[in-house]
Amino acid sequence: MMRTANPALNADTFTQFSAAGESSHVMTLQGTVNKTGFLCILLTLSAGWVWHLFYSAGSVEAGAKAIMPWLLVGVFGGLIVGLITAFARTWAVVLAPIYAVLEGFFLGGLSAVMEAQFPHIVIQAVGLTFGTLICLLLAYTSRLIRPSENFKLGVAAAMGALLLFYLVSFVLGLFGIGIPYIHDSGPIGIAFSVFLVILASANLVLDFDFIETGAQQGAPKYMEWYAAYGLLVTLVWLYIEILRLLSKLRSRD
Repeated sequence: MMRTANPALNADTFTQFSAAGESSHVMTLQGTVNKTGFLCILLTLSAGWVWHLFYSAGSVEAGAKAIMPWLLVGVFGGLIVGLITAFARTWAVVLAPIYAVLEGFFLGGLSAVMEAQFPHIVIQAVGLTFGTLICLLLAYTSRLIRPSENFKLGVAAAMGALLLFYLVSFVLGLFGIGIPYIHDSGPIGIAFSVFLVILASANLVLDFDFIETGAQQGAPKYMEWYAAYGLLVTLVWLYIEILRLLSKLRSRD
């Protein structure tokens, strides 16, 4: 049975599809790769536009004020579109590109603010994100990494624990109570960020496996867009966690 901790690519996504159908009308690995690349381009373009808006404002304060509306649109718009896409798979051909643009607004604003505080941190985070993606993809395609059922169960359990942790943090935050250390640049905070980077990376492996299985089962062509959207969700998460980890490390200098 297939498992993945990615909420966009859950274990029941492909179960209703058979392998029947013409090859031009079914999901393929190459088609998913192409669409993932297209979504990454859209994200990069919208992020670059917000980045330019920030640095053309003349000062950090003015730049932050200029990008704030776009950052908020990216955060809340991306969340709403992402949730809709997760449940309306047939709409992914339209919603996935919209999600990529919205996430670009958010990541462009976040990256610009972080870059102003920690010069050159963004290029480091981007390099580590795509370096991790390429290394894991090569390891997966060469069969050096094959996620076992126990591996999948472990990642899914870790994701469940993480979601429960964030839920508890949110509830405590409503009462003005914060969980100490994990957001600091101390050893505990850095260890927590390292854990999240590893967990996000493990999700990439599960996404590769899930996408390959979907292609083998002959899922409909539109599932290429849905699978590309799910992979982009993990990549965005990985980039954000790497950016946080680097900022904690730089804060110790």
